[in-house]
Amino acid sequence: MNNFTIFPLFLLFIACATSPNNSGKPAWVDSVDSVFSRAQFVAAVGHASDREMAERNALVNLVAFFGQSIQADQTIINTYMEAVRDGITIGWIDNIAMQNTIRTSASMDTLVGAEIREVWQDTKNNTHYAVAVLEKAKAAQVYRELIIANQEIIRNLINMNATEKNTLEGFSRYQFAAVVADMNTSYVNLLNLIGARAPDGHVRGENFRIEAQNIAKTIPICIVVSNDRAGRIQGAFAKGFSDLGFRSGTGNSRYVLRVNITLSPVNFPDDSNKFILMELSANLIDTVTREVLLPFNFNIREGHSTVAGAENRVFISAESKIQEEYKDLLSTYLSQLLPRK
Repeated sequence: MNNFTIFPLFLLFIACATSPNNSGKPAWVDSVDSVFSRAQFVAAVGHASDREMAERNALVNLVAFFGQSIQADQTIINTYMEAVRDGITIGWIDNIAMQNTIRTSASMDTLVGAEIREVWQDTKNNTHYAVAVLEKAKAAQVYRELIIANQEIIRNLINMNATEKNTLEGFSRYQFAAVVADMNTSYVNLLNLIGARAPDGHVRGENFRIEAQNIAKTIPICIVVSNDRAGRIQGAFAKGFSDLGFRSGTGNSRYVLRVNITLSPVNFPDDSNKFILMELSANLIDTVTREVLLPFNFNIREGHSTVAGAENRVFISAESKIQEEYKDLLSTYLSQLLPRK
């Protein structure tokens, strides 16, 4: 499905005995609705030359019934599942039953309540058939539980005072609230499709992402560069922060990017040009916790007929590298900054 997939949910998989050809073709092979009423079930048939693939195809066909409405970007799914498996989501839920619901969902990998109800083998044509079934009542119950549990996570994530909120921790909490809300959007859509009522109070992820960007605008980042030339390196880093919504700060800022630059001559006996090696290290530091949040290091060598020309070239290359790489590195770090309670 390209970059999209089904949200990992409950899989209640029941092993079924394969019925051979001589037992008679089941009615569901040709007409699944004749056996599994649409009022009670969503069902789909898959077939293949082996049983495993037939079952997989049946589940894929079952998912296809719901279309794009229960699919989401793989990055969103990975972030959510990683948080669940690392126990991060559990810290944001007060109810033990809700914790168990979320934890169980992380160990499954298809639609809630989906099961392979029956498998039949056509020995004459060497073809296996499988029917995947979703019982609507069962799905409605568990999806509602998942939505309510995720709503509890979101409420706790965004429950902050102004001081807590306007920090990178507050930013990450709203970013993760957006991820959880995206999961719930998928769950709500599925409930709608099976005719079940979703719990009240659903807010889409985009609302939380907008607030995260508003938080970023309140967070000043102080950039301190040693051995810079006319603020060129400072400006390259500043652009990376501003492109993501952060503003420049002073020495009193909580978050400081400390950049150290070392320039060294490099001599090549058989080359008349002058070469300069730049070694750069940049550490984003939380001055309250004294943690290095994001390290960034590289070295570049450039040459020219003069030392001044070589220095100018090495700064040009460094500016280019920072502009090409730092913004994406920072963005990735912030997107993976999962809040722990």
